[in-house]
Parts: sequence; structure tokens; C-alpha cells
Amino acid sequence: MAAPPTAGPAAAPQVPQKHRRTDRSSGRPRRRRGPRRLLSFWPQYVAVSPFFLLFLTFLFFPMVYSLYLAFQRWDGIGEMSYVGLEQFRFLLDDPTFWLALRNTLVIWVFSTFPMLFMALVLATMLNSTRRLTSFYRVAYFVPNVTSVVAVSIFFFSAFSDRYGVINAALQAVNVPSVPWLNNEWTIKAVIAMLMTWQWTGYNMIIYLAGLQAIPSDVYEAAKLDGAGPVRTFFSITVPMMRPIILFTVIISTVNGLQSFTEPQVLFGSNAANNPNSGGPGQAGLTTLLYFYHQAFDNNNFGYAAAIVWAFFLVILLFVAINWRLVQGRRKG
Repeated sequence: MAAPPTAGPAAAPQVPQKHRRTDRSSGRPRRRRGPRRLLSFWPQYVAVSPFFLLFLTFLFFPMVYSLYLAFQRWDGIGEMSYVGLEQFRFLLDDPTFWLALRNTLVIWVFSTFPMLFMALVLATMLNSTRRLTSFYRVAYFVPNVTSVVAVSIFFFSAFSDRYGVINAALQAVNVPSVPWLNNEWTIKAVIAMLMTWQWTGYNMIIYLAGLQAIPSDVYEAAKLDGAGPVRTFFSITVPMMRPIILFTVIISTVNGLQSFTEPQVLFGSNAANNPNSGGPGQAGLTTLLYFYHQAFDNNNFGYAAAIVWAFFLVILLFVAINWRLVQGRRKG
């Protein structure tokens, strides 16, 4: 007689072949594709849809429409007339545009590089201490969340030629007063100091987060080798912080080149000059302030659109240069 079959593990229930959807090449169950698979995620799409609706309405559409306006002549009320590249040709020969662009670049240089260096130094000092760190973080970050208009009014009062606090302090120590808001270079210096005061704390917080990610063993090894604070800063901190420095340089370039509120508030109330001229000699006239002047004072919306698009290309160029410099040094 044949031996009875031994008991074994229960076999898995077989699914009828007609109810199984498998991929012929791999034999695995097929995933749903096409509209059905997209519709299965409709709750997620609905959750993120407000952002995209706001982006399309208030950012993407105005951006595309401004590009369309750059090729039109329009005063904001009447009919548009197509002029092609005439706005851009006039832009190349407009001395005020080049003056505004030069002022913007000088203010950017005066503010960005000292600001980033101060932010990195402050972050390094704060990273090395263990007392009152929360207080210092809040104290340095408060200027960034303070209203730019309020800060500009304060700077206007502090640097006023007659009744300013700065000139009063200089006279108290027998130093001649400085015409801060009536000289070409001091006007740029005041705007740069305002921007530096506002954004140093923001960049310091970013640098501090990067410093805390550097292993402490690296600094201990450098200390054992006899490296001082200055050598450690330039040989360890700066090279290991290069990706974060690149990020802050790009963000500061974009923000610094878009200075508008500071000169507008500082010189907008000066009745002796054009409200949007940027002060005496147009020393504080930035590119965005000139764009505002053309659009909302002269009602020349087509030329204003050409200004802002040309300036957009300038910002892209500077961002690319900064990226190339930092990345090139990193590879080298």
C-alpha cells in the first residue's frame, strides 16, 4: 500500500486568473495608470491647490502680462500700440536707467559683503558661547521682522543734517557734521547701512545653523595643532560653510539688488526734489525706484515693463556669476 500523504503547510488560496491583473513582462500585479490613478489622489491635489491658484493669479499671470507690456506703448487707460523692441532700444540709450543701475550696484556692494562677513563672524562668536544664546538670537533677528518703513523713518531722523542724532554725537566730540542725506556717496552709505542692519541677523541665523552641523572634533583637532581663532575661522569654518555661504550670497544678491522701500521712504517726503528721484543728484535712485517712477508717475507702463525685465536679466547674470565663483573655488 502507498503511504498516506504527510501533513504540510496549507496551500495559499488560488485567485481565479480572470480576476488578477498582472504585468505580462514581470508577472506582477499591474498598477493603475492614467486618469484613474490621478483621480485617486484628488484630496492631496485639493489641499495644495490654493497655493497654485494664488501663484497663477498674483505671480505668474502678472509676470507674463508684464512681458507682453514690454512690447507695447500704454498709459494704463487708452488703447495699447505695439512697438516691438523700441522700448528696449530706448532703454539702452537712457542715461537715467544706467544711473539707476549703477546706484543699485554700488549700494549692493556696500551692503552685501560687509553684511555677510558680519553675519558669519557673529554666528561664529555665538556658536562658541553657551550663555544667553536665545537672547542674542532674538535680538539680532528682530530687525529682520521690523517694518522697513518704520526703520527707514528712524534712519531718516537719525541721519538728518540738522537735527540728526548721528551729527549731534559727532558735534559732541568736536567732529564736523556730515551731510549724510545731501552727498552722493553718503546717501548710498546710509541706504547700505539700513539694509545691513536689517538683514545681518537673518543671515546670522542661517550661518549659526550651519556651524552647529560641523563636528566639534574638527575644531578640537585644530586646537591641538596650535591653530588660533583666526586661522581656524579661515581654514576650517569658511571652507566647510561654503555651500551655505553660496546660498546666502544668492539670496542677498537678489534682495540687495531689489532695494526700493529704503530710498523711497528716505527721500519720498523731500518736497524740494522729485518724489521718486532718489534724493539730491539722484544718488539714491535705484532701478526699481526708477521703474516705479515710470509706471505710476509718468504712466508709461510699457517702458516700465521693459525696465523691470532688463533688470531681471541683470539679476540672473549676477546670480550666475556668484554661483560660478563659489563653485569654481570649491572645485579648485
